[in-house]
Amino acid sequence: MSKNFISKLPYTGTTIFTVMSQLAQEHNAINLAQGFPDFGTPDELIGLVHKYMLKGFNQYAPMAGILPLREKISAMTKELYGYAPDPLTEITLTCGATEACYTAITSVVKPGDEVILFEPAFDCYTTAIELCGAKPVFIQMHYPHYTIDWMEVKKKINSKTKMIVLNSPHNPTGSVINHHDMHELQAILAGGNIFLLSDEVYEHIIFDKLTHESALKYKDILNRSFVISSLGKTFHCTGWRIGYCIAPPYLTEEFRKVHQHNTFSVHTPTQYAICEYLDQKDKYLTLSNFFQEKRDRFLKLMSDSRFELFPARGSYFQLASFKNISDESDIDFAARITKEFKVATIPVSSFFHDKRDEKIIRFCFAKKTDTLEKAAEILCKI
Repeated sequence: MSKNFISKLPYTGTTIFTVMSQLAQEHNAINLAQGFPDFGTPDELIGLVHKYMLKGFNQYAPMAGILPLREKISAMTKELYGYAPDPLTEITLTCGATEACYTAITSVVKPGDEVILFEPAFDCYTTAIELCGAKPVFIQMHYPHYTIDWMEVKKKINSKTKMIVLNSPHNPTGSVINHHDMHELQAILAGGNIFLLSDEVYEHIIFDKLTHESALKYKDILNRSFVISSLGKTFHCTGWRIGYCIAPPYLTEEFRKVHQHNTFSVHTPTQYAICEYLDQKDKYLTLSNFFQEKRDRFLKLMSDSRFELFPARGSYFQLASFKNISDESDIDFAARITKEFKVATIPVSSFFHDKRDEKIIRFCFAKKTDTLEKAAEILCKI
C-alpha cells in the first residue's frame, strides 16, 4: 500500500458484531451477540420464494421494488399509522435497512453539514455521515432509562444541522420514544430545514402494551422524514437483506438517485414471496407478543444472576450491567465470558464514539427457548 494513502474512514475497523460472532464461533459459544434469530424462517415463506423462483421471477426487479409489494406496504402503513404513502412516489425497497439508512443520509447530507445522533447508537449512521464529509454531533442517553434530553438537542442545533437520526424501538438499549418525544421533535422540525431519519426496523416489536410512535403518524414530521423499516427483521430472515424507505416524493426522488447506483434493486423472488405473505396480517401483528414472551422468559431465567437487567421496552435486545461482577472493561468482560463461559454478548461501549464504558453488555433474546435456558444457566454462575 502506498505510504501516501489516506483512508476515508481511518478510525473505522471491523464491526463489533463480526468480531464477537467470530469469537463465539472460535470458542463454540452460545451467540447472544449478533442481532439475528437462531430459529428458522417460516417454512411457508421459504416455500413462497421457491415458488416464485420456479415461476421464473429471477431477473432484475424494478429499481424501486415491485409495485404489488409497495402497494401492500402502503396498505399496512395505513392500517398501522393512519397514513397511506403513495406506492409510486414514496416507497422504495432496499437491500436491507442498512442500505436504506446509508442512502437516506448520503442523498441529502453534504460536506460541512452536521447530523445529530443519540448514543449509544448503531454504528452504520456515523460511517455514512463521515463519508459525506459531514460531522456527527453526539447526544448521550444514559442507563437504565435511555431517554432523550430535548433541551440538549435544542442547544446543539445550529445553521449547519442538516439531519436528526432517531431510532425507536432502539438498538442497543430497547428503549422506545413516546408521544411527548414526538411533540418535542415536531416543534424542533417545524418551519426549519432539518430532515429526520427515523430508523423503525423494530416497529412490530414493542412491549408492555406500549404504542409505536412512528414518524408516519405525524404529518408535520413525515413531510421531512426518511422512515426506514425491515422486512427481514419482521419475518426472521435477516440474511435476505430486504428493507424499505418511506419518504415524501421530493425526498424519495433524491433517495432513488443514490439507490439506483448503489444496489439498484432487491432480490426479485423474495419480493414476490413477501408480498403474498403480507396477506396474513397476524404474522406481524402478533410479533410483539411473540418476542415479549421471550423477553419475559429471559428476565425470569436471569433473576438469580448477579447481572442487573432493566426490561427492554422494544426490539429484541436486553441490556445488563455487570458492575456487581467485575471491574473489567466491557470489551474485556465480553471477550472473557465468551472464552471461559461460552456465551457471547456485545459490549455497549462499541455503540459510543468515545468508547464510553458504563459496564453494560447487550444480549439478543431472539433465540429459541432452549438457547435462552442454556445461556441463562451459564450466566447465572458468573
